[in-house]
Amino acid sequence: MDELLDTRASLQETMKFLGAIASGIEEAIGESANSISYLAGKRLGMKLSENVAQTDDIEKALGAVSKVLVDNSCLWHFETFMPHDRKELIRHTEQGEELMLVFRDCMIRQSLFTFGHHQKGSLCNMMFGFFSGALQNIMGCDSTLEIDHAGENACLKRLTLHRKPAEQIPVKRKGPKR
Repeated sequence: MDELLDTRASLQETMKFLGAIASGIEEAIGESANSISYLAGKRLGMKLSENVAQTDDIEKALGAVSKVLVDNSCLWHFETFMPHDRKELIRHTEQGEELMLVFRDCMIRQSLFTFGHHQKGSLCNMMFGFFSGALQNIMGCDSTLEIDHAGENACLKRLTLHRKPAEQIPVKRKGPKR
């Protein structure tokens, strides 16, 4: 138990440092910091999930992403959430398949609050990139993760999977022999 507490304390100290760096980068280069952080997160998500089995099932894929995070000591615990006005967990929209996720124990949110920075910045974009990279490996499609609500105790995020429409297989027609 002491080892776990020491590991968590070390991680939190590192995250405070990362929060300070992110703040400085955002101040120095502005909006570009979000893109840089997103790409770094996407590369990390792809690297850490490269040996994960592929699936088309969203819930299995999210379970795999959660396992990748835990296996790599990342404290981003999340769960699916069904708003009261929905009848199904997954909603089909023009953008793709959409579901809501609640992040309760997020090391990024904790480090931002500890350091006194706002949410929805470059560190949050790093997490969005991580999900995009991991889900691209696991499900073979692009995705976006957007904050609907950022709070002190939890964040509510909208995950959208952008699957390609099934490709049409051309029908071979038999013609007269020549």
